[in-house]
This record gives sequence, structure tokens and C-alpha cells, in this order.
Amino acid sequence: MADIERPRLEGSVAVRGGRRLSFAEFGTPQGAPVFWLHGTPGGRRQVPVEARRFALENDLRIIGVDRPGIGTSTPHLYDDVLDWTGDLTLLADNLGLDTFRVIGLSGGGPYALAAGAALPERVHGVGVLGGVAPTKGADAIRGGLVEIAPYAAPVLGAVRLPLSYALAAGIRMVRPLAGVAIGTYGVFQPRGDRELLARPEFKAMFLDDLINGARFQVGAPLADIILFTKHWGFDAADVTVPVRWWHGNDDHIIPHAHGVHMAARLPDAVFATIDGESHLSGMNVATEVLATLMELGPRKVARKRTVSGTPKA
Repeated sequence: MADIERPRLEGSVAVRGGRRLSFAEFGTPQGAPVFWLHGTPGGRRQVPVEARRFALENDLRIIGVDRPGIGTSTPHLYDDVLDWTGDLTLLADNLGLDTFRVIGLSGGGPYALAAGAALPERVHGVGVLGGVAPTKGADAIRGGLVEIAPYAAPVLGAVRLPLSYALAAGIRMVRPLAGVAIGTYGVFQPRGDRELLARPEFKAMFLDDLINGARFQVGAPLADIILFTKHWGFDAADVTVPVRWWHGNDDHIIPHAHGVHMAARLPDAVFATIDGESHLSGMNVATEVLATLMELGPRKVARKRTVSGTPKA
């Protein structure tokens, strides 16, 4: 197993309700800021090695964020996906960031879009990599693994916290075999994901993030499943900032058609198919994603629109 370099900086900030939100930084301390929002499951270190290297070489400051219930972020269930942007605002303020770009992988996609909807005066652009599409509201679409979420959500709502700690304990118990488990999982995945998980540096990053995130709890993915079965608190039409969406056409978890569907409904979106690649394909084009987003902004923005819901105080 390859060694993986630790983040340049890790910490946490106070957010609403006396909670803490933890983060990890890669790249240069005064570089152009980019929030990187992990998938489901995942944590703040789920940032590809290529992206970390690109940030150092191009004066970027990548900030990975633990959603509530993973790593050292306090467990919490938002009212809806949009509600999370109240915490993002405080995190950005505490880090001294006026404007920034946001990237969301898979389950992080809805949270990245929420940032674009709620904070158009601060977000220069949004990147989505194989992002989840809504199951409720005007933008809803059927199919994919997320379609089974409504069946699991009622049960998870009742046992979310104890299950979170039980999952973390289970991961800690099998830690010596985690590398073997990831390799075995990769064998049964489509070609693109299988090849990515076979790369030593990617496997090391994935394993480091998994173990670090599960030190205390594994509640974030459970909360994600619950929130993805509800209306997100905003519609695609509310995301007026530029969005660039990448999606593998062999994605077996979030169908390629979901990305096409969402890009067509966003006011300012460009969709890119990653040919022959599957769900983790966005990790393979991380440098392209960062380079593309850096071309978006700084820009003049119109007065903030009111979306169908507001971040809760």
C-alpha cells in the first residue's frame, strides 16, 4: 500500500447550535479557495492525490469538509439539503473566505448545488462529479441506487445515531483487513472503478479517508440517505451560478441519464460525459475539473434570488 501524505492543515470551527464542523486543507494557504464535498460515504480527506498536487502547483486552497456525523463533525440531521449552507457560510467566514468555488462528488453533489442556490454572491462556480439527482419535487427522476433510499429512510430515522456508532466500531475492528476489503470490492465493480481502486495511491487515499472518518461515528451517509428522500429545499432553477457536470456513461450507481437530466434543468450548466467510465470517474478527471472551475469567475453577480427555502439560523 502506498503512503498518503496528510493534509496541510486540519481543524474544526463552531457552527450553529453549538456544533463543530471539521475540515482538511490541501494546496497553498493563500491560494484560491475550493470547497471539496465528499461522496456518500466519505470524509474530508476524500480528495484525489492528483487534485492535491494540482493545488500546490497552481496556487489553490482545497478544503475538504466533513459533513455532520463523520470524522470530528458533530452529528446532526439538517432540515433539508439547503439548510447545510448555513454551516458552510460560517465555515467560510471563519476561514476568512469571501468567495470560493465548490465541488461535490456523488452524494456531495446536492450540497454543492445548494451552495450555488443559497450563496450566488459568494460562489463563482460549482462542479458536480456523478452527482445524485432529486427524488422529490420538480426535478425528480426515477432509477439508480438512490431509488431504494425511501424504503430505508424511515428505519434510519429511528436508529441513525446508535447505528452510526456501531458502524464506526465495526470499521475499527476490521481495520487490518480494510485494504483487502477495498480490493475485493473493486473486483466486482465496472472496469473504470476497478482500475481506479487498483491504483496504489488512490487506494491509499480512499483507505486513509475511510479510517480517519470512522474514528468516532459514521452518521453522515445515513443522514444523506434521509435527506435525499426529501425535497432538497431548492430547485435546479434556483442555481443561477455556473455549473459544470461530469458523469461516467457506465455509472452503475447514479445513472448517466440523471446527470443529463439535471444539467438540462440548471440555468447555466455544461455537461461532460466521461466515456466508458463508472461511478468514481470524477476522481480520474480531478485536474480537469479544477482547471475548468478556475475559469469561472471572478464575475459580477445579480442581486441574490429567493429560493424555495432558506438556511435555518
